[in-house]
Amino acid sequence: MLNLAAGKIYLCLEPTDMRKSFDTLALMVRDHLQGDPQSGSWFVFRGKRGDRLKILYWDGDGYALWQKRLEAGTFEFPKVIGEAAGVEIKATDLALILGGVALNATRRMRFTRPVTPV
Repeated sequence: MLNLAAGKIYLCLEPTDMRKSFDTLALMVRDHLQGDPQSGSWFVFRGKRGDRLKILYWDGDGYALWQKRLEAGTFEFPKVIGEAAGVEIKATDLALILGGVALNATRRMRFTRPVTPV
C-alpha cells in the first residue's frame, strides 16, 4: 500500500518502457529528470499506451517499485505547456491519477466489469 503522505512527487512526462526496473528507472531520474533517485521523492512513469504506471522511490535502505495496470482506460497526466521532462504534483493529484481521474475532467470515469453471461 502506498503512503500518499510522501515528500515530493514527480511525473515523467515522456512515455517510458515498462520493462525497465529499479536501476534503469533510477538512471532515468538522474539523466532525464535531473533528480536524485535516493532523495525520498517519488518518481512516476507511464507506459507508452498509458494503461501502465510505475512509481520508483527510495525506501531508506533500497529502492521500492510500485506498479499498476488498468483493464480499461488510461492514466491521465496533466497537460503541460512548453517543454518539460517532468513536473511536480501534489499527493492529492497522484491519488486522482491512480483512481482514473483526468485532472482536467469535470466528471470521473470509472471502470466497470463486463457482465459475463451465465
